[in-house]
Amino acid sequence: MLWFIAAVVAGLMVLVWSADQFVAGAAGLARALGISTLIIGLTIVAFGTSAPEMLVSAVAALQGNSGLAIGNAVGSNIANMALVLGVTALIAPLAVHSRTLSREFPLMLVVMVVSWLLLSNGELSRLDGIVLLAGILAVILWTIHLARISGVEDPLIEELTEEIPKAMPRRRAWWLLLSGLVLLLASSKLLVWGAVGIAQYYGVSDLVIGLTIVAIGTSLPELAASVAAARKNEHDIAVGNVVGSNLFNILAVLGIAGTIGPAAVDPAVLYRDFPLMLALAVALYLMARGFNHNGHGLIKRWAGM
Repeated sequence: MLWFIAAVVAGLMVLVWSADQFVAGAAGLARALGISTLIIGLTIVAFGTSAPEMLVSAVAALQGNSGLAIGNAVGSNIANMALVLGVTALIAPLAVHSRTLSREFPLMLVVMVVSWLLLSNGELSRLDGIVLLAGILAVILWTIHLARISGVEDPLIEELTEEIPKAMPRRRAWWLLLSGLVLLLASSKLLVWGAVGIAQYYGVSDLVIGLTIVAIGTSLPELAASVAAARKNEHDIAVGNVVGSNLFNILAVLGIAGTIGPAAVDPAVLYRDFPLMLALAVALYLMARGFNHNGHGLIKRWAGM
């Protein structure tokens, strides 16, 4: 049992660290190739915070533990909204001004509802997975288009640009990219092995472990990024990290799980976990959007609590 716990702890630590290395390398290489900071911020950096969930999902599905992958996707979204933004708002009330975010919040709600309907037949099929992966590609292209027409006055775009790693030698960028990817794969495999071992030891389902230990652990990058952004007064990026991660979790993480390892969906996911996730999303939208007509919102400390 101690080996399983050690594997989960070590796996999570290396997973979070290697995701940062991977993003730094990918962003550095993209800069060296002349790709715009806008594209880097909205694709590579956004992908990086959800890389742990995606790699864990892929490994779990390959090993026939799709319940863990499904629990990780839904549980990470619950942790993002209830834990990550809760802690962040307690540290600093979050004012949200970005027009990009005001468009992405409704999109997040729509994606959650559509994915719920896809799974309502009790199965995450390969077709469902392909549809969800096509959705994440469409979201990325749509977000880039919105960011371009929003212009530099959008606070989110300005803050994302500041968060992108500085230019680095191409050789160092390749090293960080490849070493980060190898460690991501290895730590994901270690984490899944430990998580499945704990589930079997206590006689609980993979879904429960995915919803709890793995979901909270893989949400640590979002927690760190959002708290750091809030402390620097970058409120839009603090909230944007969560919204973007939630979209990636539903579309990419569930999409990967369904495409690699189609599986039955535990009924509890449909009547317990998805409704909770949607309720939190609606509450977050109302608080971030605000109840006025100027499109500005404030997530206050009481809301974080």
